[in-house]
Amino acid sequence: MSGADAPQKAPQARPCPICGKPAVEKYRPFCSKRCADVDLNRWLSGAYAIPGAPEEDEDGESGPAER
Repeated sequence: MSGADAPQKAPQARPCPICGKPAVEKYRPFCSKRCADVDLNRWLSGAYAIPGAPEEDEDGESGPAER
């Protein structure tokens, strides 16, 4: 039997990233609307913020302006 004739394995479903229960197709990758809403709230509240480099001022200085 060659590789083309072998039965294809379905990819394993990952658990819900919020609670760990099996994911449901309708809410994938989540298990329910509740977990999807929890995730959305985390994004909107800034819990998933990606750290970045400090921004520089328009004049090119990164610290407080000196006089």
